[in-house]
Amino acid sequence: MTDTFFHPVSGFDLPRFAGIPTFMRLPHVDLDHARLGDVDIGLIGVPWDSGTTNRAGPRHGPRQLRDMSTMIRAQNGATGVRPFERANCADLGDVSTNPADIFDSMDRITAFYERVTAAGILPLTAGGDHLSSLPILRALAKTAPLGMIHFDSHTDLFDSYFGGTKYTHGTPFRRAVEEGLLDPRRVVQIGIRGTAYDMEDRDFAASVGIRIIPIEEYFARGSEDVMAEARDIVGTAPTYVSYDIDFVDPSVAPGTGTPEVGGPNAFEALRVARLLAGVDIVGADLVEVSPPFDASGGTAFLGVSIMFEMLCCMADATPGPSAA
Repeated sequence: MTDTFFHPVSGFDLPRFAGIPTFMRLPHVDLDHARLGDVDIGLIGVPWDSGTTNRAGPRHGPRQLRDMSTMIRAQNGATGVRPFERANCADLGDVSTNPADIFDSMDRITAFYERVTAAGILPLTAGGDHLSSLPILRALAKTAPLGMIHFDSHTDLFDSYFGGTKYTHGTPFRRAVEEGLLDPRRVVQIGIRGTAYDMEDRDFAASVGIRIIPIEEYFARGSEDVMAEARDIVGTAPTYVSYDIDFVDPSVAPGTGTPEVGGPNAFEALRVARLLAGVDIVGADLVEVSPPFDASGGTAFLGVSIMFEMLCCMADATPGPSAA
């Protein structure tokens, strides 16, 4: 059993609409907190969308995701996993980003995650746009490149935008490969679809060995077969998981900046995350939830439900404090 300090507040004890909203009603433990060293998995907000090239808004994502996460309960109804009894989980707060300076923000994000990893904590992140993943990877992949399972409707492998801008939400994984943060032979991208300007991103993927599973192949094969291949690609070595909410069809998740029709439904969105079980996840993120386009809050609720599935996989794989 985990330390009761790290158990979320129950809706039987305090109504879900009451109290200060932390991720999944967990305790807030900042990086200077006396109990930081007891945390196994830290939930972190990155309120930043300076990499967005069209419809801005994901900077507001972590706040709405926290609010909707008050609906998360203690047990996974499908798998029976009770993550808060398997690992000490806490809300580590938000990274203090600089909306006026993209490079300063990336430095701040990397520095924050360096402290998280130095404390032995596995980070589970709520973005923020997808450029947020790059500075996180800079902290997590300092000693060796990681594998990655990436759910998205876009590859985010473009070289540049607007004649030379190298850092946008469409370029993070091109930079991550170039910087040696990702081993491209252990990277799989699932759900790619939509219209395109050209094939530059896919040509780059083919040139370095990244496996792209387009949405047509995903539906033809089914989630279990696709995820079995994804697990084979990353193997048993450390792996990052990046989940863009626009992987999901916009009829289900409209609250995002770059929607693409023809995607999975909510059940499939949860199932692929559930099928991450057994992967050595050293960090994960859920990005691109944009509250200005999410009037009902349904996109954010789906987002935190996906985060809970990833948390269950991460917690189930940790030794846990009870094993000490």
